[in-house]
Amino acid sequence: MLEKFCNSTFWNSSFLDSPEADLPLCFEQTVLVWIPLGFLWLLAPWQLLHVYRTKINRSSITKLYLAKQVLVGFLLILAAIELALVLTEDSGQATVPAIRYTNPSLYLGTWLLVLLFQHSRLWCVQKDSWFLSLFWILSVLCGIFQFQTLIRTLLKGNNSNLAYSCLFFICYALNVLILILSAFSEKDGSSNNPSFTASFLSSITFSWHDSIVLKGYKQPLTLEDVWDLDEKIKTKTLVSKFEKCMARELQKARKAVQRRQQGRAQGNSRDRLHGLNKNQSQSQDILVLEDVKKKEKSGTTENFPKAWLVKTLFKTFYVIFLKSFLLKLMHDLLMFLNPQLLKLMISFANNRDAYVWVGYLYSVLFFVVALIQSLCLQNYFHLCFMLGTSVRATIMASVYKKALTLSNQSRKQYTIGETVNLMSVDAQKLMDVTGFIHLLWSNILQITLSISLLWAELGPSVLAGVGLMVLLIPINGILAAKSRAVQVKNMKNKDKRLKIMNEILSGIKILKYFTWEASFKKQVCELRNKELKNLLTLGQIQTIMLFLLHLSPILVSVITFSVYILVNSNNVLDAEKAFTSIALFNILRFPLSMFPMVITSMLQASVSTERLEKYLGGDDLDTSAIRHEYNFDKAVQFSEASFTWDRDLEATIRDVNLDIMPGQLVAVVGTVGSGKSSLMSAMLGEMENVHGHITIKGTIAYVPQQSWIQNGTLKDNILFGSELDEKKYQQVLEACALLPDLEVLPGGDLAEIGEKGINLSGGQKQRISLARATYQNSDIYVLDDPLSAVDAHVGKHIFNKVLGPNGLLKGKTRLLITHSIHFLPQVDEIVVLGNGTILEKGSYSTLLAKKGLFAKILKTSTKQMGLEGEATVNEDSEEDDCGLMPSVEEIPEEVVSLTMRRENSLHRTLSHSSRSSSRHRKSLKNSLKTRNVNTLKEEEELVKGQKLIKKEFIQTGKVKLSVYLKYLRAMGLCLIFFIILAYVINAVAYIGSNLWLSAWTNDSKTYNGTNYPASQRDLRVGVYGALGLVQGVFVLLGNLCSAHASTHASNILHKQLLTNILRAPMSFFDTTPTGRIVNRFAGDISTVDDTLPLSLRSWILCFLGIIGTLVMICMATPIFITVIIPLGIIYTFVQMFYVATSRQLKRLDSVTRSPIYSHFSETVSGLSVIRAFEHQQRFLKHNEVGIDTNQKCVFSWIVSNRWLAVRLELIGNLIVFFASMMMVIYRDTLSGDTAGFVLSNALNAPWVTDKRPPPGWPSKGEIQFNNYQLRYRPELDLILKGITCDIKSMEKVGVVGRTGAGKSSLTNALFRILEAAGGQIIIDGVDIASIGLHDLREKLTIIPQDPILFSGSLRMNLDPFNNHSDEEIWKALELAHLKSFVAGLQLGLSHKVTEAGDNLSIGQKQLLCLARALLRKSKILIMDEATAAVDIETDHLIQTTIQKEFSHCTTITIAHRLHTIMDSDKIIVLDNGKIVEYGTPNELLKNSGPFCLMAKEAGIENVNSTSL
Repeated sequence: MLEKFCNSTFWNSSFLDSPEADLPLCFEQTVLVWIPLGFLWLLAPWQLLHVYRTKINRSSITKLYLAKQVLVGFLLILAAIELALVLTEDSGQATVPAIRYTNPSLYLGTWLLVLLFQHSRLWCVQKDSWFLSLFWILSVLCGIFQFQTLIRTLLKGNNSNLAYSCLFFICYALNVLILILSAFSEKDGSSNNPSFTASFLSSITFSWHDSIVLKGYKQPLTLEDVWDLDEKIKTKTLVSKFEKCMARELQKARKAVQRRQQGRAQGNSRDRLHGLNKNQSQSQDILVLEDVKKKEKSGTTENFPKAWLVKTLFKTFYVIFLKSFLLKLMHDLLMFLNPQLLKLMISFANNRDAYVWVGYLYSVLFFVVALIQSLCLQNYFHLCFMLGTSVRATIMASVYKKALTLSNQSRKQYTIGETVNLMSVDAQKLMDVTGFIHLLWSNILQITLSISLLWAELGPSVLAGVGLMVLLIPINGILAAKSRAVQVKNMKNKDKRLKIMNEILSGIKILKYFTWEASFKKQVCELRNKELKNLLTLGQIQTIMLFLLHLSPILVSVITFSVYILVNSNNVLDAEKAFTSIALFNILRFPLSMFPMVITSMLQASVSTERLEKYLGGDDLDTSAIRHEYNFDKAVQFSEASFTWDRDLEATIRDVNLDIMPGQLVAVVGTVGSGKSSLMSAMLGEMENVHGHITIKGTIAYVPQQSWIQNGTLKDNILFGSELDEKKYQQVLEACALLPDLEVLPGGDLAEIGEKGINLSGGQKQRISLARATYQNSDIYVLDDPLSAVDAHVGKHIFNKVLGPNGLLKGKTRLLITHSIHFLPQVDEIVVLGNGTILEKGSYSTLLAKKGLFAKILKTSTKQMGLEGEATVNEDSEEDDCGLMPSVEEIPEEVVSLTMRRENSLHRTLSHSSRSSSRHRKSLKNSLKTRNVNTLKEEEELVKGQKLIKKEFIQTGKVKLSVYLKYLRAMGLCLIFFIILAYVINAVAYIGSNLWLSAWTNDSKTYNGTNYPASQRDLRVGVYGALGLVQGVFVLLGNLCSAHASTHASNILHKQLLTNILRAPMSFFDTTPTGRIVNRFAGDISTVDDTLPLSLRSWILCFLGIIGTLVMICMATPIFITVIIPLGIIYTFVQMFYVATSRQLKRLDSVTRSPIYSHFSETVSGLSVIRAFEHQQRFLKHNEVGIDTNQKCVFSWIVSNRWLAVRLELIGNLIVFFASMMMVIYRDTLSGDTAGFVLSNALNAPWVTDKRPPPGWPSKGEIQFNNYQLRYRPELDLILKGITCDIKSMEKVGVVGRTGAGKSSLTNALFRILEAAGGQIIIDGVDIASIGLHDLREKLTIIPQDPILFSGSLRMNLDPFNNHSDEEIWKALELAHLKSFVAGLQLGLSHKVTEAGDNLSIGQKQLLCLARALLRKSKILIMDEATAAVDIETDHLIQTTIQKEFSHCTTITIAHRLHTIMDSDKIIVLDNGKIVEYGTPNELLKNSGPFCLMAKEAGIENVNSTSL
């Protein structure tokens, strides 16, 4: 048929059987022409449809497009000319074969189609399609054969078809030109990321990445240089896709859980019923009920929706998953061509009669197969890593989103540290596993194929070797399971260690005040030691696994070859068999060695999946009890509302009925722990509803009791995402009394606030929090005691300008919790709370007339203020905040019964935990707002000191040798010598065994099967086996040493890091976000623990392996050196370019990652505020931007790795090609940026110096300030400007001054939290700057402004070093009025305090701090606004205790409320860092100076008017 078609022979094998082989012309003109055309026509419709579906706006015409179209146009013309030629030639007789008509006609149609296709690509982002590129490649490859045939014909002098040949040559040249053009990418104006517009060839070889690699080589990359992500893989797109799938899967999983629970409940009740006899039957209902309750309790741990996450992820990412599946499949099949080609190659070398062209063909095939294989493999890896990063981004964003809606019940199960771990560690584990998923099926495929090919080589003797391999699998399995158990244990230790680190960092000031660093360091080190012990065990298990892995291929080949020879005397091992088998065994070794790793990785991921399923499947906040009605006559209405913090405990808010009309100012008053904050939290939907509901009309703004401040500028904190309205903004600043603060702060309202507002005083934080709420235009304002942290006159100013009847918020509905009685006459309604219920409500006058509880309270407080009756309570009464709700102090019986009732009931502690959890989880991680790393361009113009948080220092350039040396030194140089020695011996043995094997295979030429001496055979097998054993043993030794050395290094580096952090000066903590420090302890330490030892080990092994291979090849073919040298030079160049870029990208990745975690911790601690303002969307957006920024760095890093791999594999393939030998060089450099260790921060002053103070110092407690000056950081102005004063022994001194006058700086100076900028402080004749910090701080006692507690027992919080007996501690608690409370707790002194002391109320925390001070019994006591957050009753208790217990001490009291210091011996009045007045209270009241004015504002006439 085809013979007729061409008029010549179509196929004849004799064509090939000659030294000058060729294919028949007919075959070349039919089959080889139709293959590319068929490909094009079959796929064209789909491609055009795809273009039509995804089209975007048409882009402009480029030169490249024109060039391609013109060239295809030429091809069209040539096809037409050819057709015309044929027609003119054809004179009617059938001399011209049909093929001459059909081909040009086919080409005419084809070129028209190509023109159309290229034109249609103008509507696509990627102008060059994979499908056209493949068509051009096929055309060029298939045309080669016809090309050389025609040339040969012409050379023989046969010119009959000259015109046709010339046309073909021109067409072929045009084809090649177009192929070259299609390798170039067309730039598209719309996007700056070249990967979108890269051509097919450029994208499979990652050449579009060249520009960034070059840039990175010339200068360190910054974030601006890294390209943005494609929309398809941006977090927002991924999450919305993920959530659609998640909703469906989660619903199914929840149903399954319900079915499980019902089944179990039925089973249980059935068992119960059987066990009950008649007279018990009535209690059966109760039992079942109890059972259900127990179920519910334990349900939180086991009954959560399982097994939905993996399904959801698969449904979200199945496309990328299937693509990588196909690539892997292709790679695996091609992999088995190599041993076959090797076999053919060896037989070609042994066969002297083979034609030369066969060898060339094999070499070319070798190269082509290897090339396609490496492109498949690298693109497969690329897809896997892309999948991994997308999964990580999705999980991180989902965990963040979940955190915003998680119910309190579910949230209680996680500390902030654990939640951050879900985001960092667990997401990472899932990312890691994506690389292993395909290995599950691919391993099985590879094993099956290699065994069947081995069977073909060696017959049944293969089974011996395979059997051994199979035996090793369960052993590896057992080891893997063991190592998993150890890892799970280690995760728990890591969680605990990070939790303590978090607490240390949030309470670092307390640790420094009380010199407790050593105690906490010990706690961390104990946990770390457990962790290291496990690490070592893990290292040893992995070493044994590696040993087996190394030994298996050697043992297997020894056994197989021995069996092969022994089974039959005719079997002689020849080169072909030996090397092919070894190649196959090496292929087999990979899947078998990977199996345990795949399993381990899967198991780790399964642990993480379970943790994530539990978190993401947790219950959301149920706000159904909070109804929002927009046409309602009341602003807020509580109807029979009962709410609780914990389902298992009784309600905190009980049966509250309360109507609040729009525009009212309602004050909520009550004693400490009466449920005031809980009432507000219930309104904000933060609590669990028991029954009843709350109806709200309009939007809410919320000021929490403990202000939540974000890390950012002061302006950002106030605007909180709203538009700036300059006039309103200035009004708010003025009303909230912030203008004077702006003058003091560097940079005014652009001053950067540290995390948790670390560089602001308590009052400033509270006022910023209030300003934030005031600036938002809401309908209802919920104000939780905003006046507690400010001085009297500021409090009055704020009440009048913001909260009161004439303030900025007049006309808005305001709910104000307050302890300040003198504002009550101006409010519309007063609600008195007690024990979670409303005791009284009504206007001020009605409640007084009622003569109920409120009137009694008022009477006592006014009596205490020493003023007559109600006369004081006129509209403008100006007394001080001293009217803080006293709890019925004067009526003994009532007090006794009240306190007994309160303290012994468990409920009391609940309402505390409620108060505190409704406030912000004030914990470490109130942390960083993700700063855009491309910080303001105007940085040069920033005011000095305005930037507080230092930008994270990004190391650039090479990782310094000193860093590597530091790590190696930490490992121990002697161990390192042994490690390297062991690996070298192993490498030598490896070369030896290969040389021995080639000598062995040579025997097959010397002896024939029949006369092979047994002794020779045994020698060969024995030595080969021995060399194998030596390899295994030395790998074992090397790895054991390496495990010990790396654990040792981890230990030393962690210790140094911890010591440096604990010794760092306070300014370091003010300017370094906690998230960043935690990142050092979490991320970087785990790199040192896990990644570095592995990288180091594999680096040494790979390096020695490459050297060994090169040595062997050069011994065999010395001429090979000429090829190796130029290739080696190219290799080093590629490496040099790559390393600079990759290292910088890795650093950018870790720097952009910290802010994500910091922003997350900050969000978690400010949840109630974010929810109240309904700003969840803005925070989600912020988080998405942060993750995307990190993703783009990770993405570029992944691509740069693939870029390197493709180029290195190409060089490897060239070596194979040149030497026509199997040799693949692959080396991965050490990544894992070790620079993270080197804490670039100077050490702090020593804890104990040589100069110790005299024993018993200070005996008198005299303090002298001599022209003392102080500044926070070198670039800032002085805060204390030359303070000079003498405080005599046992004097009581009060320090007053408005917020920001430098009062708290005075305490920082005494404790040397900040070092002097000039002058000195002398205590009992010793200059405090000359002695060690611990010596100084142990002798001073402070009751700090913020009561900070640590998680652990109560006892540990009072006495972490166990220096005191229990009697002393109980005595201190009694004096601090806490004895009855602690005695009432189940565990007494061992009562567990939760993170940041959240299960105690603020008042109780203050009293604990007092007990702490009582235990220290030092001569000098400093009180820093210690009673700002307590009611009058508690305040009074604290004052009397201090007067009695500390009468022999020198006391310095910093106060907001003047009445607390009116009985001092002397008063210091500070203003703007200077002492403006100093003298006894009486003198100062007479001198109408600043103090006198303050006293007047607070309604104090003379010293006695406030005596408590």
